[in-house]
Amino acid sequence: ISCSPTLIWQVSLSVHQVCVDVPSDTEAVLGQSMRLTCIDCMKREEVKAITTVDWYYMPNETWSRILIFTYPVKASKDLESPFKGRLVWNGSQDLQDLSIRIQNVSFTDSGFYQCRVRREFQFDYFTPTALNIINISLTVIEKASEDPTALYSEIMMYVLLVFLTFWLLVEMVYCYRKISKSDEQAQDTATNYLAIPSEQKDTTAAPVTE
Repeated sequence: ISCSPTLIWQVSLSVHQVCVDVPSDTEAVLGQSMRLTCIDCMKREEVKAITTVDWYYMPNETWSRILIFTYPVKASKDLESPFKGRLVWNGSQDLQDLSIRIQNVSFTDSGFYQCRVRREFQFDYFTPTALNIINISLTVIEKASEDPTALYSEIMMYVLLVFLTFWLLVEMVYCYRKISKSDEQAQDTATNYLAIPSEQKDTTAAPVTE
């Protein structure tokens, strides 16, 4: 087996998953599902930890905090909140991604969300704890806003199509003129040959005598 750098990199990725801290989206579309992203990356020496997660919701008009979801998930079934029956765990097995998903989003879901991640690390002689808080501001809209990237891609596609059509037209005109010029030159040569008097043709074609 070849131990190339690419192979070693792929094996290392399969053993240690890469964690990338990305922010959550802040717009949700009415009636659709919405993923509230909560990522808390751990270092290699911190992989042995007991992780618990609490998700809170704070409406726009009030700052009262409502517990809406907990991890482990079993404890979330008995929580009374406006989201009961509409929240689904959407995290990863290594518990670095601790996201949840809201089903059937309504206008009343707009507000502030808080993801509180508590880890109790398992070392030989002590068990330190760490708390990370991630805040998300969510706005529910009636229709999805247009993606500017998709709009720019569509414009570039039309520009490229127009350019290719113009280039093809120029090539066709160039080829047509070139062929017409070749036909005219051939016709002029034939006309000039036919215009030569017969005496000159006979003189040029007369045999040489000794």
